[in-house]
Order: sequence, then C-alpha cells, then structure tokens
Amino acid sequence: MKSKKAGQLASIVVACVLLSTSLNAAVAQQPGKVPRVGFLTAFSPSDYPAWRKEFRQGLQDLGYTEGQNIVVEYRYANGRPERLPSLAAELVRLRMDIVAAETTPANLAMKQATTTIPIVMTLVADPVGSGLVSSLARPGGNITGLSLQLPDIVPKRLQLLREVVPTVSRVAILWNAASPITPPQFRAAEAAAPALGMQLESLGVRTPADFEGAFQTAARRHVGALLILDDFFLASHSAKLAALAVKSRLPAMAGVDGFPEAGVLINYGPNFAAITRRSVTYIDKILKGAKPGDLPIEQPTNFELVINVNTAKTFGLTIPPALMLRAHRVIE
Repeated sequence: MKSKKAGQLASIVVACVLLSTSLNAAVAQQPGKVPRVGFLTAFSPSDYPAWRKEFRQGLQDLGYTEGQNIVVEYRYANGRPERLPSLAAELVRLRMDIVAAETTPANLAMKQATTTIPIVMTLVADPVGSGLVSSLARPGGNITGLSLQLPDIVPKRLQLLREVVPTVSRVAILWNAASPITPPQFRAAEAAAPALGMQLESLGVRTPADFEGAFQTAARRHVGALLILDDFFLASHSAKLAALAVKSRLPAMAGVDGFPEAGVLINYGPNFAAITRRSVTYIDKILKGAKPGDLPIEQPTNFELVINVNTAKTFGLTIPPALMLRAHRVIE
C-alpha cells in the first residue's frame, strides 16, 4: 500500500516538475515588453535635424535600438503650435510609456494632456516660470528633464554685444509677441541694459509677414545692434532673420544653432544638440523605475560662443582678440 502511495506521489512530483518546466519555458519565450516613447516637438522634421540625430545617438549609447528594443513615435507640429494639443492627445491615446517633449509649447501641451504618463522635457526656456513644474530641485508630478534657463543668459548676450560693438547705445530686441517664453527674456534684457549704457527698442513680431516691418522700424529708430530672443518660431526662420540683419547692416546676437551659419554675427547659448542627447538619460532612468517627480531638473553648464567673421568683415567690425580666443567656433 505504501509502495503504491509512494508511486502516486512520485508521479505527482514528476508532473508538477514537468508543468513548472513547461510554464517557465513559455514565460521565457514571451518577448519582454518593448518600451514605447513618444517624441513631440513644435518644429518640423527638417528643422534642426542634428538635434534628432543626437537624440537617436543617445538612445544607441544606452543600448536602445529603435524598432528592436524600443519604439519611438515622432510627432511634429511643423511650426504650428496650435496643432500640439491634438498631437499630445494622440500620444496619450497610443499609451506611450514616456513622452519626450521638445520646446516649451510642446511640454505645455503634454502637461494638459496627461498627469500620469512621464514627460521628459528638453529645450524649455524656464520650466518654473512657464508653470511646468514647481521646483527645479524637486519637480514633483510627472515632468522632469532639462532646462535652458534662458532669462539668465540674456544679460551675458548683451554684454557680448557691447564687446563686439563698444559704441552701441541703442539695441533692438526682436521677440515673438505671441510666445509665453520671450517676455521673461525681454524683462531680463530691460533689467541688464542700464548698467551697460544701453537703451532698448522693442520689435515684437507674430508672423513672418511682420519681419520686414520690424527691421524697417529698427532703421527708423537708428538702432546700432540687434538681439534675437530665443523662441521656436524665430528659430524656425533663422535664415530669413539673419539675411534681414545683414541687409540692414545690424550686428545681431542670437542663441540658437543655425543663426550664425545663416549670417548672424554672434551666437551665444547652450549646446542644444547636446541637451537633446542628454535628455535620453532621463528616459533611461524612468524606464528603469525612477519617478520623474524625484529627478531634479538639469540646468545648462556649458555655453558655446560662435562668431561669424565674414559678417564682421561685411560690417567693418574687428572682433576683439580676447573674444576670438573665447570662441568655441569661428565661421570664416
């Protein structure tokens, strides 16, 4: 009797082992969940492709290959910020695990669309000032990433303009009057101007049709230099604005890639491509379990100075040797 029971018990044990082995094999054969990352930007695919290249390179550096162990859904507003809310809602419906949002308008649209999907922001002028987060150190909620802190950079840009054009007293400020991120930059310029002996002239624009008139106004007011504030709309028209600055013989300062190559005299600001690449580290941390609200927002520490010597020669300007030595890149 005991022998029979022992045999039955052994059969049960063997069956359980076989069942366990079968289940484990089935689990092992199931492919792991592939993370789905949304990418939302106010720009078009043809705007600043180097930034997108750096984003993809950042993924590769951390072991992610698109289409294999990660899926990225790209959504472009093509310079039309009014499209961002619907694109953000689409990414929410697609149940993204994370959304990387580029530019302040894209991040604001994502914040309105979801309070649960983690959002990694990049190329955002002022996260606290724009209401995206409550604190840089502890953002809380579902948003983290990298900040540009653009208002803090504006005084330095005016100072650099003073070094290049030491006699300038009247500086025009070209800004997007429809943008939430340019007024704080303008206020920073107003605060810094008196100490530099500068008087500012406001040139607010809303559409490309306003550009010609803005430069005509600058000529009537006899301004001696131009500061172009950072904004995705103005950056999208860097070639047009640079051409108008050269045509108007206005030494111009900007802060976004593309402006010096197009003819703007001097460019000073964070390395946007590097910041885009750096944003992938936040995606990686969140995919590995970190909560976005606990990840401090990173601020830029490295700034690049680019000088277009050809434009300086066109204007009959001599760039101070000390400034040339500080330049990260010189366009000749």
